[in-house]
Amino acid sequence: MKYLLLVSHGDFSKGLAQALGMFAGKATDTIVAVGLQPDESAQAFGQRFTEILAKLDPKGEFIVLADIIGGSPLTTICNILNDQHRLTGSLILGGMNFPMALSALLAKNDLEIPELKNKLLTEATEAIKEFTVGSVENNDDDI
Repeated sequence: MKYLLLVSHGDFSKGLAQALGMFAGKATDTIVAVGLQPDESAQAFGQRFTEILAKLDPKGEFIVLADIIGGSPLTTICNILNDQHRLTGSLILGGMNFPMALSALLAKNDLEIPELKNKLLTEATEAIKEFTVGSVENNDDDI
């Protein structure tokens, strides 16, 4: 089984998981969302993740999306996965956004890691665009 592991500061990962549920339905059963809470130590966060990890398939693989690379939540998660010999074969990306996470969720079982990585990085960057509003003509008849 492949899990989509969303890692963040605060509740960003949980909110993203909830939003994914609106688009992906039952596929969200393989999402694990964890966030380092304000005033929570990295050690307490790590213990909480270890308890979650114990409930997952021990042969499960992970697609890890994090809010930022190098932050305490991601480094804590990676250290725990490494200590449990579960980091090998994982794909770990930072800067998660909704299109990236949705693509990861829907394609994680169909693509090999190199292809999945390329797809997700492309999705993430192509989704970042400026939204512009065109001019609205004044039509007094509508008032």
